[in-house]
Amino acid sequence: MSSERKALQDKAYPEVLAHCRRLGFTFEALDLRWGVRGVPSGDHEAGELFLQEIQNCRRTSAGPDFVWAWSATKPLLLWAPKALLGNRYGHRALPRLVPEKQFEALLSKLAGSPDGAEQLERWFLKDSNAVPPTYVLQPITAHFPFYGDLRLESRPQRDDHVLGWRRTETQLLQLLRAAATDAEAAGDITAEQKHRFYASVTEQELELGLWAGDAQPSALVFVRETPRQRAGGGAKRLARFVDVTAEGPLDAEAQGLLSGLKSRLYGSTQDNLNRHCVELSKGGVDPKRRDHAHYLDSVCQQFVSHMKARVGAAAERRGNVWGSVEELSDWAGGGAGTHAVTSAKLCRGVSGREGLLGKLCFAVWEATQVDHAPLVVHGAAGMGKTTVLCKLAQEMRGVVGAGPAVVIRLLSIGHPQRPDIEHVLRGVCLHVCVACGLAPPSPLMAGGHAELLRFFQNVLAAASQRGNTLLVILDGLDRLSARRRAHELRWLPTSTPPHVHLVVSMDTDSQAFASMRLKLPCPASYFEVERLSHDEGKQILEAELRGSRRTLSPEQSAAVLRRFDATGHALHLKLMLSAARRWASYTPLTGVHLGADSQEVMSQLLLTLEKKHGKELVAGALGYISLSRAGLLEAELRDVMSLDDDVIFEVYRYSLPPTPSLIRLPAFLWARLRRDLEEHLEERWTGGVASITFSNWRMSEAVSAQYLTSDRRGRSLRNLAEYFLGRWSGKLKPVSLPGLSVLLADRKVPPQPLWFAPGLANVRKLQELPYHLLHAGLWEDLQQEVIGSAEWLFCQSRVCGVSSVIQDLDQCSQYMDCMETGLVRDTLVLMKPTLDFLKGHMDMSLFYTELLARLCSLATPFPSLIGRLVSQCEDWLLTNPEPVLIPKCSFLQQPGGALQSRLTGLDAGVLCLDVSVGAGLLLAGSDDGVVGVWSLDDQQLVHFLLGHTGAVLSIKVIDDSAHCLTVATDRSLRRWDLTSGQQLQCIQEALPADPAPSSVHLHLSEPSRLLFISTRSQVRVWKLDAAELVSSGPDGGGVVLGVLGEAVVSLSDGGRVRISHPAGGTGPVETPLEEGRLSAASWVSLPRHGQVFVVSEGGVLHQISGTGRHAAVQLVLVPSLLSVTEDENILMAGCDRTLSLFHVDPLDRFLDLHHEDSVLSACVSSDGRTLVSGAADQLIRIWSVLTGTLLDTLCGSEAPVTSVVLHGDLVISASTGVAWLHLWSLKYDARHKAAAHIPAGCAHAAVTKDASQVFYVRQQSQTEIISWNNLTGSLSERLSVSAEVCCLELAQHKRLLLCGLTTGTTLIYPLALPQETLCIPPPESLSRVLCMAVSPQERHVAVAYEDVVRLFEITTRDGFPRVEGPLSSFPLSLLQAALSSMALLPDRRLVYGTGCGEVKLYDFRNGSSAALEPHHSRVTCVTGSNWGGHALVGSEDAVQRLWSLKPLALDHTMEYKGFYFEGVLSAAFSDSDQFVFTGSQDRTVKVWDVKTGTLLLVQYVYSPVVRMVTYRNGFVALSQQGAVLREVFRCPEHIGPDYNPLRNVKAQYRVTSREKEPDGQQSSGSELQGFNPAQFNLKFLHMLRTKPSATCLIL
Repeated sequence: MSSERKALQDKAYPEVLAHCRRLGFTFEALDLRWGVRGVPSGDHEAGELFLQEIQNCRRTSAGPDFVWAWSATKPLLLWAPKALLGNRYGHRALPRLVPEKQFEALLSKLAGSPDGAEQLERWFLKDSNAVPPTYVLQPITAHFPFYGDLRLESRPQRDDHVLGWRRTETQLLQLLRAAATDAEAAGDITAEQKHRFYASVTEQELELGLWAGDAQPSALVFVRETPRQRAGGGAKRLARFVDVTAEGPLDAEAQGLLSGLKSRLYGSTQDNLNRHCVELSKGGVDPKRRDHAHYLDSVCQQFVSHMKARVGAAAERRGNVWGSVEELSDWAGGGAGTHAVTSAKLCRGVSGREGLLGKLCFAVWEATQVDHAPLVVHGAAGMGKTTVLCKLAQEMRGVVGAGPAVVIRLLSIGHPQRPDIEHVLRGVCLHVCVACGLAPPSPLMAGGHAELLRFFQNVLAAASQRGNTLLVILDGLDRLSARRRAHELRWLPTSTPPHVHLVVSMDTDSQAFASMRLKLPCPASYFEVERLSHDEGKQILEAELRGSRRTLSPEQSAAVLRRFDATGHALHLKLMLSAARRWASYTPLTGVHLGADSQEVMSQLLLTLEKKHGKELVAGALGYISLSRAGLLEAELRDVMSLDDDVIFEVYRYSLPPTPSLIRLPAFLWARLRRDLEEHLEERWTGGVASITFSNWRMSEAVSAQYLTSDRRGRSLRNLAEYFLGRWSGKLKPVSLPGLSVLLADRKVPPQPLWFAPGLANVRKLQELPYHLLHAGLWEDLQQEVIGSAEWLFCQSRVCGVSSVIQDLDQCSQYMDCMETGLVRDTLVLMKPTLDFLKGHMDMSLFYTELLARLCSLATPFPSLIGRLVSQCEDWLLTNPEPVLIPKCSFLQQPGGALQSRLTGLDAGVLCLDVSVGAGLLLAGSDDGVVGVWSLDDQQLVHFLLGHTGAVLSIKVIDDSAHCLTVATDRSLRRWDLTSGQQLQCIQEALPADPAPSSVHLHLSEPSRLLFISTRSQVRVWKLDAAELVSSGPDGGGVVLGVLGEAVVSLSDGGRVRISHPAGGTGPVETPLEEGRLSAASWVSLPRHGQVFVVSEGGVLHQISGTGRHAAVQLVLVPSLLSVTEDENILMAGCDRTLSLFHVDPLDRFLDLHHEDSVLSACVSSDGRTLVSGAADQLIRIWSVLTGTLLDTLCGSEAPVTSVVLHGDLVISASTGVAWLHLWSLKYDARHKAAAHIPAGCAHAAVTKDASQVFYVRQQSQTEIISWNNLTGSLSERLSVSAEVCCLELAQHKRLLLCGLTTGTTLIYPLALPQETLCIPPPESLSRVLCMAVSPQERHVAVAYEDVVRLFEITTRDGFPRVEGPLSSFPLSLLQAALSSMALLPDRRLVYGTGCGEVKLYDFRNGSSAALEPHHSRVTCVTGSNWGGHALVGSEDAVQRLWSLKPLALDHTMEYKGFYFEGVLSAAFSDSDQFVFTGSQDRTVKVWDVKTGTLLLVQYVYSPVVRMVTYRNGFVALSQQGAVLREVFRCPEHIGPDYNPLRNVKAQYRVTSREKEPDGQQSSGSELQGFNPAQFNLKFLHMLRTKPSATCLIL
């Protein structure tokens, strides 16, 4: 069958593999008889192994599972349904096992042949350890020791022993068949039992593969017949084609059995039968002969055809269940089914530990109705903690009643690599949601670690509120990966609500247990799993043996228990039992080695396997499983071992491969090894395929210690990397074999494309390749294939989630010194919220566009990797067959720079910050009462401090950073342990009830532990440790200025300074001020200096000491910010846009720092050299305190900066307007810094069409126009004007900046002549300028005032621009809404809209006016096309209208509904007027087709676009955040019918178009014109909040 095998391997298998992969299946061709010459072993297990593999195929295959090839030579077994039958019945082997009663019945029939009976008893020994007892055929080497010796020097002895065994086998078979015949006649055995001694291995395999169960419908049969086979050549040649006896003549008995088998086969497999008649050439098939080549092609074609049909049918069946609730639930639960099955398996037959289980069950029952701490099960490694928790899950029903939901995760088993905490928590959360009937998480739940922790706590609370009992078991927390410092258990709640029970386990000597002790000090929560007693071990031993239908002799049992007593470890006993189950009753204890502990037992197991299977084979197979990231498929393992030259050298040490040009590991060798490792391996089902992993992580560690030396680990990782790269697919790999020179042979490993089919990725490659490339040191390949491949980044993000890519890049950064890798990683972190929101349903154009918009500016400084990514994105977008916008500059936040991280998790704005320096923690109090705690070392969330029901007003770290105090508007004061996150103390009435304070100050007097809580009008003094109120009250009225030591300084109603000691009982002392009455506007206290600073309403800064001494300094304005540095040496006063710094002693103003907007926050470094300030313009500025120099400006805060903290080189900023914090580094590579842009939220702005210059007016100073150089990122010029600016407009070609003022004056600045200014005087009414419009050719400009619109002409005289006119004008009614937007057309017509939605067209040529269809809200955008043929009118609602102006007619009404904001802000037509671009309030840019009104593209740009200018085949735009966008639009001539422009956004739209007559005449009728799957009927707007519409309507 070598020719058939080779033809199938070369032609059929690759085609079937590719077809299966395209449908999401794997395909494995398993030929157990290929590659093994002679007899590899003499243990008689080959037949059983073949049958077991058929059962495995049937169990794991989704479709066809059995292939049988039968011919006149050797049979061929594959993982697909095929049978090829010939003229041989096949080898009839001795049965390895014979039941006791059956064997003794046979033996009794040989009473007349004592020699025969003696021979049977010599080869078959009774095993009394089997239940029931069984006679076992002894290994051939027991009597023929050289039978399996393949060494060259032992060849003569081996040949003798092989011949001797053949004679012996024939004699034994004759004895058994004769006895079986007599026994059947006597009624001692059945005919079926008798047939077992006659049936060939071939028939047994056919019986199981073709006829057992439901296998028949999927079986394929191929029959090859040789009708004219001659007997020439002697018995040896005849034996190749037909069955012969040992003496040589034809075996008539076998031929009769063959005839019956064929009749049965032909009668039962007609639909699946493929018969071939072949005349052999020299005893075989010669592919060079035409008829033989035709035969081989026919076999391959039939095989491929049948397989494709069956795979397709399997795909249809699978398609019917994909997406079902059951499948989704198990998938979402992160392998919940696998853990549940494993748990049930571990519980089976378990005995002992009743006392510990009783304690655990009682603790669960006792805590059911109250809040309680988690239960911690701990003990030494191998004590049986996993089994205890599995048994606890089983016992829960009897403890808490019927219906408890059990969520169990066994983290200590089945993981070659340590599990990630995020993956575990995500699976637990989704499993709880499914089990308890809770709503599934929102798309953004997985958006970040903080959000995931928050959801975990919320889902436990939601389950508790339902009243359903929930048990969450997390076994082996010490096995978690070190990512996110999972061993510190920050993620683990210290308290769970009623009805919810959390049970965890870990080793006592692990870091996780040490962390748990710190987090949960209560001893009642801990339960130790102690060593097992002798009696408990004996119970477990007997129960395990009973479950496996085995027993041990008393001596064997005593030996096992004697070893067990030395350790008392459950794992030690389990491993010894695994070995003892294979002992026969006649196995001598002298040859048995029982290890003294678990590690020694595993080492002994590995040595035993080496002796039987070979060291390289064992080391290779187990080493690859250990090194894999998520286990290996069996086909992958065989492929990788086939690439391992050490394994191949050992396999073919004594015999050459069947075909030198094809070298692979024989599948039989791995099947034998897997059979012996059955109890130590497990199948893990992921995505419908089964991978092989270790059943216990300690086995993985033993393998690593035994085999994975540094050198071998490197070679193995390299082989794995090359396999998943597909490096040797279709190529010849050199190998050296004994006695031969280097061979170039095909290893027949499959290709590894990134995509098997459109939309179907190579998931295994995505999972494994980055890990192996990194750890094999193939970093160039890693950068080429993974990090520097845009297609890879998209594919892995789409299929595995962007978190998976970020995690891989994090690992790369730990080993590789590559700055660009970190930049790519940071880019994906910035993209993550959007990708998570889309739940992976993003297309490649969105992904590539975002990459470009963030990395474009970094391509030049980092060409090797970032530059390659940018080039790949551009090339792909340019060839994309769908409409696309291609960014030509970085307008989204780019990676690197000062911004290190955005800390998320809170749901409301941040009101206060504090840092625990000793613990390295950051604390933030939010507006909804939640306090978030983050680690400053790794920027990961540590705790949520939950308890407050109102906004958190103040946070104070105390007790050497171990604890903190928080006060909120719910009037409560709470004390927290920062290590565990537990609430230690709560004072409910800490603040007065009325009025509700807007700010609170906390002062702790350390010696007396008195806590002073002061508001503007009251002070309360508490003994903190005892929660005892010492003093309360308004203290005589007035304003409380601060607390100095234990003295309260206040300002009385009479304006006198009052000093009191409420805790000391002494009366207050009042001191008059020299200036007389003082009315306080703001104040700050300096406890160390014993001083209070007060600013009066008149702007005077007063310095008041604890003794009443006083000094004063006049300020320009009353400061909105007044604070001091930590050492109280510098006072900071923020007055509008100036931050003034004062030396405290003596009071001296030494520095003024000027800002562009109001100063809201400031802090100074501990060394007093650096100052950080936050302002309303969303910028953070870094200053030198010594020189006043502005060192740096940090942009990207996204909101006014109301809080800043400086911790070392880290700046933490926050805002009351957003729910996140930013961490900035003062030490960063300046090459990463993004170019600065204009401030966010400018009142007015305009941009040149080449994006080189931006002109803007700030909200805070609208009497100044600022010119900004966008190329350098710097301010160019300031233009002061006499009044507030109302609007800005640019004449792009003539380079004129037009500025309208509130006085009605219009200023015109020639950009080429910066010193010159033109002026259009105001109208007689002096009304303000509302807006301006320049015609496309820039010949005219229209200026709209409150009461009139005027038309001016733009001319040039002597190279100098001039404005003449007004040429014409028309009045506006003051009774109607003001004009809001307008566009001037080339023919001097004006389209304008008003604040109430009116739209009109006015013709300056003849003074005519026409009313257009109005909008229902303010018109925000009116834009004319470049050639005057169309105008777009957009409003604040969901409607925009496209008008045809020649003649006047409404072409299209485009209605667009998003989920957040509505309204068009800006628009621009393309150069050819074929497309119109719009910028909307929903932070998107849209592209519409002018002719059809079709929506072509929606691009999310993270900020509303407020201005747009046409530039070449794209546009230049300005966002509300101040960024300049420059993009090119590319649209193919033909767009596919399945294209949906809304696939990346959650929105719907409708286009209503007028009907156009065939002759070009137009009518106002409306009919259906086409179909777009993204459109919808606006009458059903309630559907917008549920799901996108699947229909559309174009009217």
